[in-house]
Amino acid sequence: MENAFLIDQLASKVITDFDKSNNDLERKCWTIVHEYQHGFKPTEYDIREVEEDLYLAVLSKVKADN
Repeated sequence: MENAFLIDQLASKVITDFDKSNNDLERKCWTIVHEYQHGFKPTEYDIREVEEDLYLAVLSKVKADN
C-alpha cells in the first residue's frame, strides 16, 4: 500500500482538478492515479490498469475531505 503522503498529494490534485471539470469523482480519481502510475493522462480508449488499492485510498481520502 502506498504511503499517506502520496495519497494526500493525489487526493489534493483530484480536488483541484475536480473544481475545473464536470467529470464524476470516481473517474477523476482514476484519471489522477493513472497519470501518476503511467506518466500521462489516459486517452478515451486507454485500458491500462491502475493499482486498485491506491485508487480506492485516493477516492476515500477525497470523499473524507469533502
